[in-house]
Amino acid sequence: MNSTTSLLDRAGLNRIRVGNLIERGLEGADDGELFLEYKQSEMLLFDNGRLKQATYDTNQGFGLRAVKDEAVGYAHASDVSEAAIARAADAVRAVKGGHSGHFAEAPARTNRKLYADDNPLEAPGFDAKVKLLETIDAYARSKDERVRQVTASIAASWQVVEIVRPDGETYRDVRPLVRVNVSVVAGSGERQETGSYGYGGREGYQRFIEAGTWHHAVDEAVRQALINLESIPAPAGEMDVVLGPGWPGVMLHEAVGHGLEGDFNRKQTSAFAGLLGQQVAAKGVTVVDDGTMQSRRGSLSIDDEGTPTGRTVLIEDGILVGYMQDRQNARLMNMRPTGNGRRESHAHVPMPRMTNTYMLAGGRDPQEILASVKNGIYAVNFGGGQVDITSGKYVFQVTEAYKIENGKLGAPLKGAMLIGNGPTDLHRVSMVGNDLQLDTGIGTCGKNGQGVPVGVGQPTLRMDRITVGGTG
Repeated sequence: MNSTTSLLDRAGLNRIRVGNLIERGLEGADDGELFLEYKQSEMLLFDNGRLKQATYDTNQGFGLRAVKDEAVGYAHASDVSEAAIARAADAVRAVKGGHSGHFAEAPARTNRKLYADDNPLEAPGFDAKVKLLETIDAYARSKDERVRQVTASIAASWQVVEIVRPDGETYRDVRPLVRVNVSVVAGSGERQETGSYGYGGREGYQRFIEAGTWHHAVDEAVRQALINLESIPAPAGEMDVVLGPGWPGVMLHEAVGHGLEGDFNRKQTSAFAGLLGQQVAAKGVTVVDDGTMQSRRGSLSIDDEGTPTGRTVLIEDGILVGYMQDRQNARLMNMRPTGNGRRESHAHVPMPRMTNTYMLAGGRDPQEILASVKNGIYAVNFGGGQVDITSGKYVFQVTEAYKIENGKLGAPLKGAMLIGNGPTDLHRVSMVGNDLQLDTGIGTCGKNGQGVPVGVGQPTLRMDRITVGGTG
């Protein structure tokens, strides 16, 4: 498919007749749209010395949404035809009841393009991709005799979306996405530990498959695994914690970011509901969500409602100043949409979601922050976590951590968990580093069963009196 081809034209649909069907389905509604999608995706997995999986998928379809006050009528199908859209229009009309809304104005337009239209699935070819994975495997095994297993994967997708509104306004976006991941298992005697490193973004493969780039990924994965081989059981109890820059921002994303999405605040189910203008974090803490960063994994030129993404300040110097909004929640809260209306695919309704969410840098040197801690841990890499949006309580697994004793890094730790409450612990940030980093392009965020690519980031942080769950 050519990147300039309209999805309506590709399906052979008459634009005027489709427009009439959309109008019929959305009559009396407050807002809504026809969302069309065409997506190609691939994934190659090399495991234990052989190509274990090679998948290639093409998906297409549409979703028709009618928004009526707090209610949403939604119908979707993989059959992009006039007949299917007509059935969808009848279905979404059914939620109307006696509602007669004033239809919302269309989103503003933007000529901004944050990524190229190039389809990463077209180059390099299949054989070159398999050869790359073989080379990554061999390089990882050559790094250290303790490397016992290597898993490497490359994945890409190319998504075209088209948003058609009943007033005839049409919005279009072509979205590439690439990810490379390396995982290794290192062993000594009967003990085995893992290490991993991934990276990617909204562009073609070219930059990501250069030798220097994947060499760094393998080196990092092997380094983590070998360090974990030397780790000792993590201590438990309340102590000061230093979070490293970059990917540890996933804790901020989960423990704080979700609580700042518009729907949770409109429904009063967020721990941050009703706190606009109030101090919700320590002074010096500023958190933003920015969907406008060039080629970043979480970036979008427009969101899935057609609204241009923006740089939304959420917390400024500790004060809660904004929420992330889609169109529906923004209207119901008498706020403006922020370009955060996102959906996993045409089969899902949009909702307020994060893009690239991170804490801004402060003025402290990272070494000064580490030196300030008498007894604590330094958390560098995170695995999975769980958060309760209503209470703000979280639990996070730390996959790379070190003991801090008298301001100096000590032994690597195994089995550390950070346990706390996001709104409470924001007040426990006592030092903010000057070394802001974004993650390497690996984040996927889940909400209500939908997964979307996101970015996270932060500088080095010191948090006081955090509960650490350990095994020692």
